[in-house]
Amino acid sequence: MTTIPVIDFSKLYGEERAQTLAQISKGCEEWGFFQLVNHGIPVELLERVKKVGEECFKLEREEVFNKSRVVNLLNEFVESNKNGKVENVDWEDVFLLTDDNCNQWPSKTPQFKETMKEYRSEVKKLAERVMEVMDENLGLSKGYIKKAFNNNNNNDAFFGTKVSHYPPCPHPEKVNGLRAHTDAGGVILLFQDDQVDGLQILKNGQWIDVPPIPNAIVINTGDQIEVLSNGKYKSVWHRVLSKPDGNRRSIASFYNPSLKATISPAPELLILEEKKVDQLIATYPTFVFGNYMNVYNEQKFLPKEPRFQAVAAI
Repeated sequence: MTTIPVIDFSKLYGEERAQTLAQISKGCEEWGFFQLVNHGIPVELLERVKKVGEECFKLEREEVFNKSRVVNLLNEFVESNKNGKVENVDWEDVFLLTDDNCNQWPSKTPQFKETMKEYRSEVKKLAERVMEVMDENLGLSKGYIKKAFNNNNNNDAFFGTKVSHYPPCPHPEKVNGLRAHTDAGGVILLFQDDQVDGLQILKNGQWIDVPPIPNAIVINTGDQIEVLSNGKYKSVWHRVLSKPDGNRRSIASFYNPSLKATISPAPELLILEEKKVDQLIATYPTFVFGNYMNVYNEQKFLPKEPRFQAVAAI
C-alpha cells in the first residue's frame, strides 16, 4: 500500500539529522506532501484546538451551512434526478483567519479566539522552520524562502488559516468536499481530523488517501515553491471527498508570499542547472504574486500550467 511519508521532525535536531533532511527532501521532490509528527506544537494545544473547533461549528456554523448555496444546489440536483455531480461548489463550510484585525471571531464559543491565536503563532513558527529545511535541502542560503515571500524583508508575507467543516453528505457521490486543485501559495500546514478521513492526493494518475494520524501536521508545497525551486519541488493536486457520515474538521494554514513579492526561480538553482547543461534554464516565469493570484482565482480548479503562462503574459 502506497502512503505519503511520515517524518519525525524532532530527529532533525539529533544524530539522525542527515536522514531526516533526506526524508523531507524526498517528501518534497517525490510527493509534494508529507506528515510531520513530534513537530513541536504542544499536544495540549492541539487538543484545545479540536475542542473549540467542534464547539464552534456546533454552536455557530451548523445552521449557517444548512442554509447555504451548496445545500440548496444539491437538493435541487437530487430532486431533478440529474446524473453526474454538482459543479462549481464544495461540500464545505469555511471561514478565514488572518494576521490583520479584520477577523470576525466566533462570539459564542468560549476560548476560540485565544486558542486559535496561540495555535496560529505556533504553526507559523513551524512553517518557518520547514522553509529553512527546504532552503538547506535546495542549497539556498538560510532564510531565502522567507525573505522572498516577505518581499525582501518587508515582513508582509501573508499568513492565513482556513477553518473548514465537512458535514455528513446525503449524496457524497454527487459533490466533493473540496474539488481537486493545487494550492496557489507557499507552504501549507494542515491539522486534519484524526477520526474522519477524506483527504486524497494525486500521484502517478491515482488518488491516494492521506490517512489521519493523531496530532500530526500535514505539509504540502504550493505553486510558489514549485516556481522558486524551478520545478524541483512540485505542487500536487489534492481533494477532499464528502462522506455520508461523520463530521470532518480541518485547519489549513498558508504561509504565502506578499501580494507585492516578485517570485522567480532562485538564481542559485539556475546556476546549478547551468553547470549541468552549459546553459541557463529558467523553467518558470518571473511575476508579482498578486498578479498570479488574480489568475489563480479564476483558474483554481483548472490545470496549473496555463496559469504560469497567463501570469507570464501580464
